[in-house]
Amino acid sequence: MSDEVEPGRVRVRLDLSYDGKDFSGWAKQPSGRRTVQGEIESALRTVTRSAQTYDLTVAGRTDSGVHARGQVAHVDLPEDVWAEHREKLLRRLAGRLAHDVRIWRVAEAPGGFNARFSAIWRRYAYRVTDNPGGVDPLLRGHVLWHDWELDVEAMNAASAALLGEHDFAAYCKKREGATTIRTLQELSWVRGEDGIVTATVRADAFCHNMVRSLVGALLYVGDGHRGVEWPGKVLAAAVRDSSVHVVKPHGLTLEEVGYPADELLAARSREARNMRTLPGADTGAGCC
Repeated sequence: MSDEVEPGRVRVRLDLSYDGKDFSGWAKQPSGRRTVQGEIESALRTVTRSAQTYDLTVAGRTDSGVHARGQVAHVDLPEDVWAEHREKLLRRLAGRLAHDVRIWRVAEAPGGFNARFSAIWRRYAYRVTDNPGGVDPLLRGHVLWHDWELDVEAMNAASAALLGEHDFAAYCKKREGATTIRTLQELSWVRGEDGIVTATVRADAFCHNMVRSLVGALLYVGDGHRGVEWPGKVLAAAVRDSSVHVVKPHGLTLEEVGYPADELLAARSREARNMRTLPGADTGAGCC
């Protein structure tokens, strides 16, 4: 995951989207299960007629069942491979990939670019409906049905206490050697004209199950089972709370990844690799 590209190679940025329903998450697995990374790396190897696999680095490793509209990845290709295939690579990948994953843009990345570490934020959307009749059948793979009426105003009030830099250990599944300190930049809820309630969740990074845990806690506020102050109290405890429900993955979509200006990419990448701490906080784990 170095920012230094090996001599003789070109770093290529890929912008892509996928329907997560039939994928066991982003990251390829030794079990041979179908993953987004595995599908793209296989297609890339085939269309470039390469004997080796070129490993992808992604902005956000999504879990099984989670979708992406604005995912970003990079791959380091040999200069001769890039020169030979760059003009037709996008079309050839479209012909090789399954219909539930699409690459929309393939371009040489600017110096210092790292799809994961150069990102300054990731924006997710979680969609839920409280319609008594359930979910529109045409949207059932992307919208959660919540069988209680939701108070969006109360959910927004509860969300305000979660904004800023905190240890989100109470809302994350811990991973060895990774921190649970994150900066939550936005957490807001809007009910659309179609009745679908959409949460917008944006942070510099997310730890495992963080978005779905936050959504689960706030749905309890919205349906009246918990008070507005409850999610903030859970956060302050800084320990995993069994009463926080991790909602199903199909309502979650990675919408967009943000990067700084080209001249700041390398500096951001170096900064993002530093282990963060808060005064008096332990470091621990490491999406959604």
